[in-house]
Amino acid sequence: MKAIRTLVLSAALFCGMLSAQAQLLGGGSQKIVYVDSEYIMENIPEYGDAQEELNAMSARWQGEVKTLYDKVEEMYSKYQTEMLLLSEDQKRAREQAIVAKEQEAKNLQMQYFGSEGQLYQKRTELIQPIQEKVYTAMQELAQQKNYGFILDIASGTSILWASDKNDVSDDVLDQLGNVMQTVRREDRKRAGAASNVSGTGNSGSRPASSGGNAPKPKSKN
Repeated sequence: MKAIRTLVLSAALFCGMLSAQAQLLGGGSQKIVYVDSEYIMENIPEYGDAQEELNAMSARWQGEVKTLYDKVEEMYSKYQTEMLLLSEDQKRAREQAIVAKEQEAKNLQMQYFGSEGQLYQKRTELIQPIQEKVYTAMQELAQQKNYGFILDIASGTSILWASDKNDVSDDVLDQLGNVMQTVRREDRKRAGAASNVSGTGNSGSRPASSGGNAPKPKSKN
């Protein structure tokens, strides 16, 4: 979730600049609100589908890399068993083959999982368009409602307490629903009500989130 958290904080900075500009132009008072970026993403089916695709791809590639490393271990184990029977030239050939196979495994691992590897590129391809739509929805909402800042309660920033009245996560999802599919508000409310019945709901205020992947159903509005 680091990418979406960075996105939300960037939106906060953008809205902060809007706030400063409005004050300079004599605009009215502006409100500080917050969102739960994890909750927003969990209620975008396209994001869930993208995560499933990335997880499946990652698992498949991890299997390929592991197969190569297992082959390296097998080659090394066999070499240790037979090395007393090998000539010096045969030893060097075996050692070079082991080193080459290990390098092949490392190269494949970097190709898939490196900082600019295929997983990173696929994640950018699938997730970045969703992030951009979320950013646009927050920007539009901030302009419509004259919000000065939009903070992210899931980002680990030093927000010690926040009232649910200032949580605009559902408003962002509704705004986002104009351009892409999101879980309907009534279904989000139903999930929140079920959470409250089970004893996991809140009472109108909440501490700052510590992150994690557990769903955070809402029950307000």
